[in-house]
Amino acid sequence: MRKSLRWVLSLSVLIGTVGSTGVATAADTETTSSTTAAESQSTDIKDRILAIPGMTLIEEKPYAGYRYFVLNYEQPIDHHRPWAGTFQQRISILHKDTDRPTVFRTSGYGLNTTPSRTEPTRIIDGNQVSMEYRFFTPSRPAPADWSKLDIWQAASDQHRIYTALKSIYGKKWLSTGASKGGMTATYYERFYPRDMDGVVAYVAPNDVVNNEDSAYDRFFETVGTKECRDRLNNMQREALVRREPLEKKYEAWAKENGSTFNTVGSLDKAYEAVVLDFVWGFWQYYGQDVCDQIPDAATASDDAVYETIDAYSGWSAYTDQGLEYYTPYYYQAATELGSPTIKQPHLDGLTRYGYQPARSFVPSEIPMKFKPWVMKDVDNWVRHNANHMLFVYGGNDPWGSEKFRLGKGARDSFVYVAPGANHGANVAGLVDAEKANATARILAWAGVDAPAVQAAKPLARFDARIDKPVDEDATREYGLRP
Repeated sequence: MRKSLRWVLSLSVLIGTVGSTGVATAADTETTSSTTAAESQSTDIKDRILAIPGMTLIEEKPYAGYRYFVLNYEQPIDHHRPWAGTFQQRISILHKDTDRPTVFRTSGYGLNTTPSRTEPTRIIDGNQVSMEYRFFTPSRPAPADWSKLDIWQAASDQHRIYTALKSIYGKKWLSTGASKGGMTATYYERFYPRDMDGVVAYVAPNDVVNNEDSAYDRFFETVGTKECRDRLNNMQREALVRREPLEKKYEAWAKENGSTFNTVGSLDKAYEAVVLDFVWGFWQYYGQDVCDQIPDAATASDDAVYETIDAYSGWSAYTDQGLEYYTPYYYQAATELGSPTIKQPHLDGLTRYGYQPARSFVPSEIPMKFKPWVMKDVDNWVRHNANHMLFVYGGNDPWGSEKFRLGKGARDSFVYVAPGANHGANVAGLVDAEKANATARILAWAGVDAPAVQAAKPLARFDARIDKPVDEDATREYGLRP
């Protein structure tokens, strides 16, 4: 079940990889910050990109109709003090033509270096620039000063990348991302509203008040059918009723895989955290149509209960090994973004820890302090200043319980919900009228000719090898992460 989400990884086999596998130095590419006049006037797109000071090539990969580059770009560790050290941040460029508009995409996590195309990129038939979020390996300063990981610093990373590439890609730019990537696109717009010509933010949570999460409780009381909710709740409850025998299975699995629990504190805490994620994980990645695949908790064997929880939550999620990659996310959740807490009354008397805060999933030696004003500032800005912004949510996605909303100051901006969709909601899944309007606005913001805008259809045909689901990070191990 859970493993089925990893189908997108097979794209690397379909597309293939050629070219250098190591980082190209300035000498390797014969392009430096002191590029000669003749070199700087080269018409080859790779030469033009590598003529940008601080830009180096990691590798080039082929894809029909495009050129695809994975690059490092030198960034200040602290944009307030750019002279005080730098780090290498990975980006990729899916190049089509400098006469086409460009989409700036980030997942809010690491960089997938397999060529891929977001929905807005396909709609406008444009170029695509993708950025690895700071502090995700390998785009992490050494040593890591975690105080330099915040949404303003990350937005400033994007601003510098955009500024560096705008002289090459001079047409309109849109920013996009799904989940934490949609949040990232929104924060970028808040701090640098003059950079992008439009924003398409998918399934972006908006946790304005971190300790007020009743919207999530209301969601889980009404999503799907009562029969489905009861089936899920019963399975989740059964996993806690059978904690002792199932934890023995978990312990054996951990020993076999070399998994440890130092960050979260104990196997018991990790076990409960995975179980408490079960219902959330089901609705985030699946939905009503597969509810009948959940075994009847009353008659299910221990193996069936154990494997079902693993399929939708993932036993590796709260091991040290499962948490390590996501330390930057949990750090941000514990300092700025906030994280949800839900009540789950059907588990009363069975839980020992409840929904654990994001701080529990970050190594204790990393200092942090929550800043409650940060999300309030972003929310207020969006309500009063949104311009050319589109938010798309899934009707059956728990993360959509706390949405971005528009106020009287918003202009040419929209919040749409795709009926029945989960965390992979997209424009194509909207009802017809909203899909047509969203597509037309994306095309118009990108500066596409009026006839195409009036037709309100994507300019490029769908290609399953390069057009990935909105929530590309569905390939990651489970855990309560947007």
